[in-house]
Amino acid sequence: QVQLTNSGGGLVQPGASLRLSCTASGLSVTNTAMAWFRQAPGKEREFVGGSTRYGSRMKYSDSVKGRFTISRDNTLNTLYLQMNSLKPEDAAVYSCAARTRSTFSLPMEDSEYDYWGQGTQVTVSS
Repeated sequence: QVQLTNSGGGLVQPGASLRLSCTASGLSVTNTAMAWFRQAPGKEREFVGGSTRYGSRMKYSDSVKGRFTISRDNTLNTLYLQMNSLKPEDAAVYSCAARTRSTFSLPMEDSEYDYWGQGTQVTVSS
């Protein structure tokens, strides 16, 4: 049984940093295409960034490129989202997702992912 557990959200001021975690069981984050999505109130869920298996290819949305970084800890079987220079418009519920039907592609549509974390709230406010 696959389970993804999100943690690390919180309330921060603009310009601050935050690191989100996605700890997996039932699959290997190393061998799986993984992604982060976010959803703000009243908006559709949007792709933030992702990584194909082994981190061979990375992709980020234009809105976070240069500020957010995805990484893995293979020992802990955990995916991270390091978020720097946070802006109020980054506030949302962030969820990780795993794509097991294919490990070589990294679609931006949430329907293309097979498993989801429960989400963690990020609030950016002064």
